[in-house]
Amino acid sequence: MEREVQAYLFGQILGTHSFLLKDGFLKPDEYSEIGEQYFLPGGETGTAATVLDSLGISVRMDGTFLGTQVAPMLKAFYENKNVDLSPMSIMDDDNGVMDYVVIAGLVRSPMGHFQTLFSSGKRWWSVPRVEDIAGCQVAAIDPFFGEETLLAAEICVKLGIPYVTIDAPHETYLHQHAAINVVSKECAGSHYQGMAPEAVMELMMQNSNGLTILTQGGGEMLYGRKGGPLHRRKPFDVVVRSTLGAGDTFKAGCVFALLHDMPDDDIVRFASACSAVAISRFPLPLNPPKLEEVEEILARG
Repeated sequence: MEREVQAYLFGQILGTHSFLLKDGFLKPDEYSEIGEQYFLPGGETGTAATVLDSLGISVRMDGTFLGTQVAPMLKAFYENKNVDLSPMSIMDDDNGVMDYVVIAGLVRSPMGHFQTLFSSGKRWWSVPRVEDIAGCQVAAIDPFFGEETLLAAEICVKLGIPYVTIDAPHETYLHQHAAINVVSKECAGSHYQGMAPEAVMELMMQNSNGLTILTQGGGEMLYGRKGGPLHRRKPFDVVVRSTLGAGDTFKAGCVFALLHDMPDDDIVRFASACSAVAISRFPLPLNPPKLEEVEEILARG
């Protein structure tokens, strides 16, 4: 008997070709040896779904159209997992959306055709439906898909379902109605160029009643809410094997914490611990964090 779906996820679901190099990152005109390579589910939503399933949360996800190369891999990967792919659309005349990531420890470089796809004028993602979201307890919404992203957020608000998002600027509906918005250092640097992290946080906090978290890679995280103080927390210290999926795992940790009604300090600690486990192994989809591993990191403090 299938479990009741707890979390709805909408956003990027890809086939990711990942290459872990043996002896440091690529250098011009020099040979690089590939240590490991895989073709596995990726994208902000795909990775979060894998992590949430590993943490014991049942998921329904939708977003990017699937194609003839990505769909079989995705279906086989999630066949025995609590991840419902039924809302997703398959395009028989297309290979599907894929990216290629070269990794060496703390350094990675993603490649793909996303600029071409977004400039094509065509929609290559689904339209979220009320019936797929209704009944779920929490949601996570990626910010990439324009009107469809907004629609997913509006449905959640109408149904009273709290959602987690990422990299949503302060003036957007997505940020202003989110239960949690996780903003990356890269987003803050591009959207709020020249502003100090504290100033960015003040602006974000003033424009939402939810929790805003600013992550800064290996640096100190900032988090807080409107009318409250600005908090700081250092990431957990682990040996890094690959940073691929670290932010997506942090988002998944926030979804888990929101589902379990954790207070803000515990949300950030739990999500950070999830991310710490994730960066200590490769490939993440085959070795997602388990709840006992996250709890062990938390116990170490």
